[in-house]
Amino acid sequence: MNVSIFGLGYVGAVTAACLSERGHSIIGADVQEPKVQAFNDGLSPIVEPELDELMRAAKDAGRLRATTDSLEAVRSSDVSIICVGTPSLESGRLNLDFVRKVSLQIADGIRAKGSPHVIIFRSTMLPGSTRSMVQDFFADLLKAGQVTIYYCPEFLREGTAVKDFRVPSLCVVGTHDGSNVIGREPLELLGENAEILAWEGAEMIKYSCNYFHALKVGFANEIGRIARHVGVDGAQVMDVLCRDERLNISRYYMKPGNPFGGSCLPKDVSALGSFARMEGVSLPVLDNVLNSNQAHLDWLLKMITSKPSRKVGILGLSFKKDTDDLRGSPMVSVAETLLGRGYEIHVYDANLNPAKLVGANEAEISRRMPHLTQLLRDTPEEVIAKCDIIVAAQKVAKPEQLQSVVRKDQWAIDVNGWRELKTLSWNYEGVCWQ
Repeated sequence: MNVSIFGLGYVGAVTAACLSERGHSIIGADVQEPKVQAFNDGLSPIVEPELDELMRAAKDAGRLRATTDSLEAVRSSDVSIICVGTPSLESGRLNLDFVRKVSLQIADGIRAKGSPHVIIFRSTMLPGSTRSMVQDFFADLLKAGQVTIYYCPEFLREGTAVKDFRVPSLCVVGTHDGSNVIGREPLELLGENAEILAWEGAEMIKYSCNYFHALKVGFANEIGRIARHVGVDGAQVMDVLCRDERLNISRYYMKPGNPFGGSCLPKDVSALGSFARMEGVSLPVLDNVLNSNQAHLDWLLKMITSKPSRKVGILGLSFKKDTDDLRGSPMVSVAETLLGRGYEIHVYDANLNPAKLVGANEAEISRRMPHLTQLLRDTPEEVIAKCDIIVAAQKVAKPEQLQSVVRKDQWAIDVNGWRELKTLSWNYEGVCWQ
């Protein structure tokens, strides 16, 4: 395949060398003459293990060259991969000037060439950026069927970039609407087993990964600081933590939806934060975990209170399914807040029997919702029939069981991914999805 790569920095150089290794013919394009000259000499413009050898081999095989002429790069290729930088402005905002300039050049080149072309954006860009580039530079070409456009984020780590390209930890291809890839180009070039998302979803994946990686480093360092303070080896603590692959290294908690609750997480996060403050150890990530959880709860409340009704039904009151534990339950907070604002509340939870609540569980609900018994209903159908807004925190029935009482003027707010509710004839919203 004939491929042009725009931007011969870190991502562009690694992509060029590794695609050349697979037998593709590469022409690089960059405004900086030294980078272009390095490519034409078969030299890597950056320091990265194995890259020099790959560049020399590609040069010797006649599969690698570079130019400062963007039109030449487009004319010499069927696919253009955009790898130019997206640096930060002083304000912290993303600078897309280089991507925009290259997009304009490629669009002009395709018009001059007059034959179909594939464009793959690989530069790190915020959600909505690819669609903006398409609208500003490629709309006429897209309408004429001259271009196919993808967004494929890179997941290359400096120091292991060549290995990461050969065996990627994650492959993502973004299409205009998340539908299947039309041609073979992105899968053949960047990953056969790619996950397919819409442009915005593919852009969001890159930021989600980097945010998560940054959070993990911050978390590990905070554990390390507090561990050292109490005379414990923080590295050993984290090593043991990572041995639990059922919960700690798993998908279990990585599901957006309900704020966290229960008898452990709020209490233990609060206790460790209080201990660190008393000991004079700064743990800002930990200090803001409860604030983040509250912000998510506020988001859910805003979704509820923005609806034109004050009759709310809650399906599932305990903090998670298959338990009657109400301690720290986000849905108790929701009900408590709405009751305080004068809302009419109806609740269904098959596991709740106020007469059987004991100990701390009974004490908390007696303090926060002393009239719980008056709010409970015997069936989910009864709750739905009485309310205009349904907050579905747990899967309590089969959708077909609820269909007879669902109305078109009702709203269903899905908190925990009960996607089948979308098939019913009401207005459906997900707390973290549409």
